[in-house]
Amino acid sequence: MEHRDQDAHKERGSAGKAPDHHRMMMADYRRRFFVSVILTVPVLVLSDSVQAFLGLPDIGFVGDQYVVFALSSVVYAYGGFPFLRGLYDEVKGNNIGMKTLIGTAVSVAYVYSSAVVFGLPGVPFFWELVTLVDVMLAGHWIEMRSVLGASRALEELARLMPATAHKLMPDGSTEDVPIEELQIGDTFIVRPGERVPADGEIEDGETSVNEAMLTGESQPAHKTRGSNVIGGSVNAEGAITVEVRKMGKDSYLSQVISLVEQAQQSKSRTQDLANRAARWLTIIALTVGPATLVVWLTAFGREFIFGLERMVTVMVIACPHALGLAVPLVVAVSTSIAAKNGLLIRDRTAFERARNIRVMIFDKTGTLTRGEFGVTDVVALGALEQQAILKYAASVEDYSEHPIARGIAGATGERLDAADFKAIPGKGAVARVGGKRVEVVSPGYLAENSISYDQEKIEGLVSQGKTVVFVLVDGEVMGAIALADIIRPESKEAIRQLKEMDISCMMITGDNRQVAKWVADELELDEYFAEVLPDKKADKVREVQQRGLVVAMTGDGVNDAPALAQSDVGIAIGAGTDVAVQTADIVLVKSDPRDALAVVRLARATYRKMQQNLGWATGYNAFAIPAAAGVLFIPFGFLLSPAAGAALMAASTVIVAINARFLRMGKKAEGT
Repeated sequence: MEHRDQDAHKERGSAGKAPDHHRMMMADYRRRFFVSVILTVPVLVLSDSVQAFLGLPDIGFVGDQYVVFALSSVVYAYGGFPFLRGLYDEVKGNNIGMKTLIGTAVSVAYVYSSAVVFGLPGVPFFWELVTLVDVMLAGHWIEMRSVLGASRALEELARLMPATAHKLMPDGSTEDVPIEELQIGDTFIVRPGERVPADGEIEDGETSVNEAMLTGESQPAHKTRGSNVIGGSVNAEGAITVEVRKMGKDSYLSQVISLVEQAQQSKSRTQDLANRAARWLTIIALTVGPATLVVWLTAFGREFIFGLERMVTVMVIACPHALGLAVPLVVAVSTSIAAKNGLLIRDRTAFERARNIRVMIFDKTGTLTRGEFGVTDVVALGALEQQAILKYAASVEDYSEHPIARGIAGATGERLDAADFKAIPGKGAVARVGGKRVEVVSPGYLAENSISYDQEKIEGLVSQGKTVVFVLVDGEVMGAIALADIIRPESKEAIRQLKEMDISCMMITGDNRQVAKWVADELELDEYFAEVLPDKKADKVREVQQRGLVVAMTGDGVNDAPALAQSDVGIAIGAGTDVAVQTADIVLVKSDPRDALAVVRLARATYRKMQQNLGWATGYNAFAIPAAAGVLFIPFGFLLSPAAGAALMAASTVIVAINARFLRMGKKAEGT
């Protein structure tokens, strides 16, 4: 019981760890910010430069500099503590970064201003120091709010699970129990409007279930006896009895949360680039800052306070704060968007490669097709019309469980009264329908009984590799029905839009060449590989890769495992509740080829956002550092104060955060 409780708590609570950490950090920055702002007000009021700028009368008093010093000391120690601690940690870990810059800047300002108060000639700038700390705290507070917002998708997923379940007891009664007490094999009842408390299989009842929050599928899914239901989904209509099949870490919801957390925490190649840029920017700032002081003192003969202010401003304005935020926020947002739409990213690097996909290879059965027989053609060979032929055949096949019979029976809802059903082993079936003897048989049955028919009318169907059966009424051939693995309607839309994006579409199948050609022609594929054994599919993927193209393989994740592993981007489609497909880089919950298209669209949109953020962050610093150093002062008289520099830097951070939040899936395929 203890182990099950731990799993259940892990399922409901694993999503909360990272958000809780960010929430604590956000609260800490907010608290420090408000305390520092309150102490900043009297510092500003008592500062000579602020009074002069605002045209206020001198309201100073004897010893006011010591009051300013005391208030500023509290702001420096309390408000600046996160940055001072960050400076220590970064220097100790030999990993200098933005907090090294901030901590150094405020420390230089504080030490110098304190020295002035106690006798060193010069002008203190405590007001710049405290406003700098205020602005930096505000920037970090906003950053934490943005990160927390991007992480809320996991909390929303975790909250989908109800607290209790209506467990069915041995005597037939129900008892409300915490979901932690459910065990595999238990049964529970879900009433209309309630959430399903655990993954399971319906034992009794029929309903429709809303799985939108879990799979992104907007239409409620029809569920009957034997159907699987996902914990956290909403039962819309009838009451159902469900047997528990998965709990804890094995449940669909827990696996989704785990994959999303893994993807959000994973490092991407773009992130590595941003980290390297941030490190170099830090080194430049620590070099240019002191150099600015030296140049102003030696080359231009300016006073020390002026050069020091320039140095501090350079070190503040150059903080790679926005640069460090540029990629992680986009990663968090894109992963959340993907999860909400049933696209589960297991490998960030592969997901980033998806933007460069030039070839999309699909497995046929179960991916482009439904993986089940369906009627494609009905040919009249006698006096009956097509609909009558299908109605007679369905009336007979309604009594058979053969896959072909199921395909025919499912093609129409019309039936006639049938009796005396009898299977003809290996050949078909016969029954009396509406008082007539109706046979649904194979071509071999006709040959054995020397029954002739117009072969020209069905030659085309046979050449396409379709399965053809004949319908005889009172011994006379009335028609033929062709069946094949039904092509998904959404496959055509996915292929069309992929080709519009200049992505070649190919197919791999173990079926014979005629069947493969028919599917390829119907979908207008660029190329196909037929009669390929499962263990040879990876060779075909490698063959396409050798053309110098980035190749994605989309399959069911079982027979296609080697091919998924070989491809540049492996996409497992239709995983349903089995999201732990180890060989896939991206797992698609639904059996919809258009979701492979959605992966490419989201990957491209994500990369554009990363480029925009990195471009803004680096471009901003490239302009700001020279301006902070005073390059524009001699020709234009323009100077950036430390506080103004901090405000601009914080604005850069906010812009990057807002831009990341505007990431969208992009244009979706029709019907998705």
